[in-house]
Amino acid sequence: MTESQQKRSRWLYVVLVLMLLALLGFSTLPVLSSITQGNQSPNRTVLAEKQEKLETEALGYQLVLEREPDNQTALRGLLEVRLKQGDIEGAISPLESLAKLNPQQTDYAILLAQTKQQVSDYEGAAAAYRQVLASNPGNIQALQGMVSLLLQQDRPEGAIGLLQDTLKTAVQANSAQSNSVDITSVQLLLGQVYARQKRYPEAIAVYDQALEADKQDFRPVLAKALVLKEQGKYEEAQPLFDTAVSLSPPMYKDQIKAMAMKRPEPETDNAK
Repeated sequence: MTESQQKRSRWLYVVLVLMLLALLGFSTLPVLSSITQGNQSPNRTVLAEKQEKLETEALGYQLVLEREPDNQTALRGLLEVRLKQGDIEGAISPLESLAKLNPQQTDYAILLAQTKQQVSDYEGAAAAYRQVLASNPGNIQALQGMVSLLLQQDRPEGAIGLLQDTLKTAVQANSAQSNSVDITSVQLLLGQVYARQKRYPEAIAVYDQALEADKQDFRPVLAKALVLKEQGKYEEAQPLFDTAVSLSPPMYKDQIKAMAMKRPEPETDNAK
């Protein structure tokens, strides 16, 4: 594995952990949200000046692209400006060009799919996700995005079927290309979907399968603990939380402890 592949693997591992820590929530567009939210300012004058500067930068990139439509430096610059401006629709055009010019770099296609999903172009988003999955069925970002899209459209069975099909072909895919499908990560995502649908026994069964494959991976342990806690089975969940703490990297231990201690607020009687 090359150094760049190792860095990507570490990054995806962190992404998967964050996904798991928000077990019942599916982020639609984490990359774009983090950029656009960071662009807010309480000072209107400063904000106006900043927006004017960004628009000037965008105009410069557009002038370059009129002469050189495939200039990737200008495309990336325009994309960055549009995201900083919070102009999600304006980001689509440079993203489409970058994805077309870099078919082997799936990050552009995935970001394009996320962007189209954000503006409710669900067909376009699905097409972009499927394009990635056609050549790389185990791409966890594309799988997560497609699952999020299907759930957003109230199609949980479609999400479950997609993940089950990925698992069925995982062994064959990994034989053809080593580690092309991270089976545990796909199982965790499938368990998330089951848990969201309150199909708790099926979620736990998937997590147990993941645990059988690797008893030192804290993620399935934590996922199972969260499902038991969601059902109010705190005594059963606590030993699993303890195990997850002991197995997890130091950066996650405090978060897991806090999750174990948190209890749902009692329902109030509004009828009185």
